[in-house]
Amino acid sequence: MLELRPNCECCDKDLPPESAEAMICTFECTFCRDCVTDHLGGICPNCGGNLSTRPIRPASKLATYPPSTTRVLKPKGCTRGV
Repeated sequence: MLELRPNCECCDKDLPPESAEAMICTFECTFCRDCVTDHLGGICPNCGGNLSTRPIRPASKLATYPPSTTRVLKPKGCTRGV
């Protein structure tokens, strides 16, 4: 089950479960579309994998399967490369 992390690891932008702006890698590192496009070139700075649009969990499932509330933030921001 995806964690649905609540924010972009680069800029700390809020990314609620219904956000079409959230992008993830296979390890669920989470970034906003702007950071992925403008800074990361579509590549996760943590693992080097590609970043894809995060699926949206149906609202009817959020009570049973809530999103994560743990924020992850790279203290120095993000740059391209691992």
